[in-house]
Amino acid sequence: MAAGDRKYFSKQLVALLVGATLSSYFGSAAVSYGQASAPDQTIGKKIPAEAKLLLSANELVYNRDADLVSAVGGVQINYAGYKMVAQKVEYNQKTGRMMALGNVELVSPDGNRIYADNLDVTDNFADGFLNSLRIETADNTRIVAESGQRVGGTMMILNKGVYTACLPCAEDPKRAPFWQVKAKRVIQNGVTHTIRLESARFELLGYPIAFLPFIEVPDNTVKRKSGFLFPTMSLSQNLGFGLSIPYYYVISPSMDATVTTTGYTAQGFLVEGEFRQRFENGTHILRVAGIDQAKPDNFSSGTSDAEASRRGMVASKAEFRINPRWTFGWDVMVQSDNNFSKTYKLRDFTGTDRTNQIYLTGLGKRNYFDMRAFYFDVQDADRKNTAEKQQAIVYPALDYHYVAPQPLAGGELSADVNLTNISRTHDDFYTVDGFDRFRGLKGQTSRLTAELQWKRTYVTPTGLVITPLLAARGDAFALNMDNPTGYTGNYLDDNSATRSMFTAGLELRYPILMTTENSTHILEPIAQIYARPDEQLAGRLPNEDAQSFVFDATSLFDRDKFSGYDRVEGGTRANVGIQYTGTFDSGYKLHGIFGQSYQIAGQNSFATDDLVNVGADSGLETDRSDYVGLGGVETPYGVSVAASYRLDEKDFEFRRGDLTTAYQNDTFQTQVTYTHLSAQPAYGFAEDNDEIQTSSKVKFKDYWAIFGGIAWDLNNDVLSRRTLGLSYEDECTIFTIAYTDTRDSDDESASDWTIGARLTFRTLGDIKIGTNTLE
Repeated sequence: MAAGDRKYFSKQLVALLVGATLSSYFGSAAVSYGQASAPDQTIGKKIPAEAKLLLSANELVYNRDADLVSAVGGVQINYAGYKMVAQKVEYNQKTGRMMALGNVELVSPDGNRIYADNLDVTDNFADGFLNSLRIETADNTRIVAESGQRVGGTMMILNKGVYTACLPCAEDPKRAPFWQVKAKRVIQNGVTHTIRLESARFELLGYPIAFLPFIEVPDNTVKRKSGFLFPTMSLSQNLGFGLSIPYYYVISPSMDATVTTTGYTAQGFLVEGEFRQRFENGTHILRVAGIDQAKPDNFSSGTSDAEASRRGMVASKAEFRINPRWTFGWDVMVQSDNNFSKTYKLRDFTGTDRTNQIYLTGLGKRNYFDMRAFYFDVQDADRKNTAEKQQAIVYPALDYHYVAPQPLAGGELSADVNLTNISRTHDDFYTVDGFDRFRGLKGQTSRLTAELQWKRTYVTPTGLVITPLLAARGDAFALNMDNPTGYTGNYLDDNSATRSMFTAGLELRYPILMTTENSTHILEPIAQIYARPDEQLAGRLPNEDAQSFVFDATSLFDRDKFSGYDRVEGGTRANVGIQYTGTFDSGYKLHGIFGQSYQIAGQNSFATDDLVNVGADSGLETDRSDYVGLGGVETPYGVSVAASYRLDEKDFEFRRGDLTTAYQNDTFQTQVTYTHLSAQPAYGFAEDNDEIQTSSKVKFKDYWAIFGGIAWDLNNDVLSRRTLGLSYEDECTIFTIAYTDTRDSDDESASDWTIGARLTFRTLGDIKIGTNTLE
């Protein structure tokens, strides 16, 4: 064979190989709905000019009379990351066509595999044929066709094609996959970058369930394309059956939008719009929604849902990176009434409490800055919107934390600054069982807090860990709020106030390590003492951010156990406890903490009068606190037990806590949690509160599972939540359906049941009923 012939033959092998690889564009056919067109791409652009072709065959034959060049027997071709094998490859110089024969397999650099009985292509790879074609992509999607044809270099036509993302059955590969799409013709257009499935039939478990004249979807080179998305369905007590049809629209490479119309059998049509824009340094999302309710009287009378007819909302969310350290953004929502978004279960707006905010944050190596303004929405059925009117408007709250880069006297020096400025248009006041609670006063208040802290850790030769601490704090208040009418405490009636707090502390820890042949145990006694003067103006100032806290084992060793800055712990206090960790070679693990806090000298801040009775029934209002602890056991058999508790300091009566037991194996998992909260009249809980929450899931027949759960209010003997569902999940399909019934024993108008379902076909999309998380 002449050298020139070899060179020409190599070029034609390249043409053959590249022409065949064009069909790998089918690797993710029908994978995305509503995804903008990508720029034209050709295989030639992807293959570097310096790429070398490697050919291996048992025999290379050149027939001069027939102008036919053949590679015969175990043909292997490697070129620019593409690999092809065949039993025989022929090039006909007269017709300008090349053919690969016998068990043709082509692997592209992205992992897609193409199988065919034979492949016939022109030398410029613009036109060609493939028989008995099968394509397997890197993400395990598959296309099978009786034959394929490439036309004009830009279009591929497959005849009698089948598409699926399911793996073949290991026991019976000939069995139909869980789902598949059959089409009379599958057409890929390289100009529009679309795949069109004509005369399409969707099959489930081998049975046809849907027929469509055609489906047109983007091919795998397209990132976004305008079009309809999969519909969503919902079913609820007050809205009826709902069908949502979303349309995705590509505006530009940096902008797109989704418009969704939902028809409810009980309430009419809800229209939602979402506009998204990406900038070089951030993103912005604008959402709107609205409905003219057809049957407001479906809702309980006297509620905002029943009294509102035309309802809607507007929301905006954005975040911008000013530079690598600074970020600016906002997340705000305005609606026509206080319960619209929650009632219609708009995505991201279904919570009872909704926080609107605008913020500026900065993060350095040793400092942190955060400034935010807040406005709180309370979504409930109260037509007077009382709860929201009582919420504070925060403008702004500022936090700054700094750690000195160099040690001071061998220890770490840090600083914290907080500025809070809030106002209210209505008093947040109520009386429960003779206890007055002023959670917020009408007017405006500002507070500036600054604190310096120094601490250093020493480890003695015997293993004792000693940590001394010094701290100094100052607060300045500007007060312009109404006095709390009827308050029996000594409220400060002034326009300004200042206070300070100085702390000297010492912490001692002595970890003791004990080992045996099959276990390791760490026992660590801990003792702390903090010497401070009494809290200045204790209970005489507004309390906005330190209204509620839980005293338990996790807060036992906190220097200041109040939850915010408006109260500061004063007096000399000692915290004493012990923690334990045990690990066994058999797989068992144990852990626990137990301890108590003591007011040694000075005024107990948790026993002083306060506008919200913050220290009442906390377990810290006495000189000797309640006992607190937690513990847990993990076993190698999937069983675990965890408990947290607070016991009365006199008689060890159970005051507060929870107990959780769980079990999990390959087919079954369950969890039961019991929660107890003793009566707290000062907080409006006249009786004990006991609740049991359970959740379980049982798997059966490989892919199926039943799941459910309840929340049982033991004191009122009411099931406040019930869930029951069925799910199926394999490598290509997820199906879940669940019934949920939620009941509020204090407000029957808030009770509602819903049915939620989700059917996901991998690479095709979701069909949903409802919007809530089902498991």
